[in-house]
Amino acid sequence: MGVISGAYNIALDGRDPSANVNFVSHAHSDHTSGIRRGRSIIASDATKSLIKERYGIEAAGTNLCSGIRLLNAGHILGSRQLYAESDCGSMLYSGDYLLQPSPVAERIEFTKADILIIDSTYPERSVKFDDRGDVTDNISKYTERKLDKGIVLFGAYAVGKAQELISIFNEKGILPVVDRSISRMSRVYAKHCIRLKYASIDENNEALEEATKGNFVGIVSMHRLNELKGKISGFYGKTVFTAVATGFAKIMRFGADAQFALSDHADFYQATEYIDNVCPEKIYTVGKGREVFAQNLADEGYNAFPMDPSLGICSR
Repeated sequence: MGVISGAYNIALDGRDPSANVNFVSHAHSDHTSGIRRGRSIIASDATKSLIKERYGIEAAGTNLCSGIRLLNAGHILGSRQLYAESDCGSMLYSGDYLLQPSPVAERIEFTKADILIIDSTYPERSVKFDDRGDVTDNISKYTERKLDKGIVLFGAYAVGKAQELISIFNEKGILPVVDRSISRMSRVYAKHCIRLKYASIDENNEALEEATKGNFVGIVSMHRLNELKGKISGFYGKTVFTAVATGFAKIMRFGADAQFALSDHADFYQATEYIDNVCPEKIYTVGKGREVFAQNLADEGYNAFPMDPSLGICSR
């Protein structure tokens, strides 16, 4: 899947043998498969920093030619949309995006475009996210209640959601304890002026000792939540309450004591708001839910089609 603009044949968040440069919208693993050592990419500085820390790849940047711009996507730190112009018209690729403001990401920007290539993470009308302020309030209330009884352990993705949880707890005066991968990623956030307060399990220092004196909040990588629950309970001799924070909590069960649908994606209704800001003549949906999303958009009167992953676009 790619777009042709001027001298560039740009792969969009993936592998494309015909492309001469890769656009990487952000540093989540499902969008970085096209990264290769020594190959130039189009990405924000923050995304390149996260890629270097997470994968050990020093991604070379490339100068943007006339007619290509990056716009904030609001999803996580460094996430960007790609806007490209050519003789055929203008194109906007959304990548993953979020309309509601996040304390740990740059707020989304909008622009008009003839063609929109849009992410399909939540294509169904049945998924509607609650206001993020209400969700964060519920996270805080749950945590405060359970801290009276034991340790509270959250599972979260190491890039993006973990940092948002740290920010939520910092607002309540809580210093969470985080695992190694979250600590590494959070140090990159600090380099890009998003400073978060936490104690790292890697650093046996006064901050960690102070944070774990009594009941405390921990944030660990999602896949290690149940494993670490038992270890932490045994080590401290206390009850451990588990929770997860992810938009997928709207449609999946995670086996935790509590789950909160805190998403850094748009639902179907937010997607139509985004589309209305772009005002495209034609919409291509991408991702696993692209066919469902395109049909649901068409039912709402949009000129939408599922995108063939092998298709290259010169705007129209």
